Amino acid sequence: MPWTVIPEGEERQVKIVNSSSIDGAPIAYIVVLSAIVTALSFIPFSIVLGSGGSMPLSQGVFPLLGWLLGPIGGSIASAIGSMVGAFLAPYTAGIPIVSVLGATVSSFIAGIMIYGKGRRGSWLFLIVLFLLAFYIYGNRAIVQNGIPVNIFLAGNFIELSSFLLFVLPTRRRFARWIGDSNLALVALGLFGGTWIASGLSHLCLATITYSIFNWPKEVWLALIPIIPFENLIRSLVGSAIGTGVIAGLRAISLVRSAEAIY
Repeated sequence: MPWTVIPEGEERQVKIVNSSSIDGAPIAYIVVLSAIVTALSFIPFSIVLGSGGSMPLSQGVFPLLGWLLGPIGGSIASAIGSMVGAFLAPYTAGIPIVSVLGATVSSFIAGIMIYGKGRRGSWLFLIVLFLLAFYIYGNRAIVQNGIPVNIFLAGNFIELSSFLLFVLPTRRRFARWIGDSNLALVALGLFGGTWIASGLSHLCLATITYSIFNWPKEVWLALIPIIPFENLIRSLVGSAIGTGVIAGLRAISLVRSAEAIY
């Protein structure tokens, strides 16, 4: 009488392992996305008040790289792309070291917004860092240079709003929307997430640049309407480009980075 042997033991799974990766982000993806950052570095979208220099359109996609590759892979791709862009398109680079730092921080912040990925405590470290930046920035402006408190607060609208959105559950909500199947929610998540990451990156950079230039009250007043408009453009760019990129990646079923949330 025929009989059947039923295998026993733990079920085995076959996985494709890519050894050429950094923190789960394939190196090929990092190279391609850093090249995109470099290309966008040639396109200016705003003029730096006083210097006549320009800001690159690539600032709108730095957070996107964090959501596509994770905090480490995204930061590396943004840093490489902005560094190369600083050499090839110096008219949008500003202070190259500061520009590269801003790109790196923006992608890292976005990557940390990812929910349920084993880095849940990292955002607490960032909150402490942001509070320290606010203290150093505010102390220099208000106490040392005599900038009125109301002007300082108005001049830091994007920084303060981004900090609140990061601390509140909106941080996780935007991350969930980016991973939603509804592209309208994806676009909203990208817009809100880009606003947060770009605003907090701007806080870190402003703390450094203000300690160097100590711009006067007149510049503060001029920047109050300009800075929110610039962050609005960054968020719109990040939402428009990001929605298209994510829709395309889903359609072709490309292997995702280990830390991707789309």
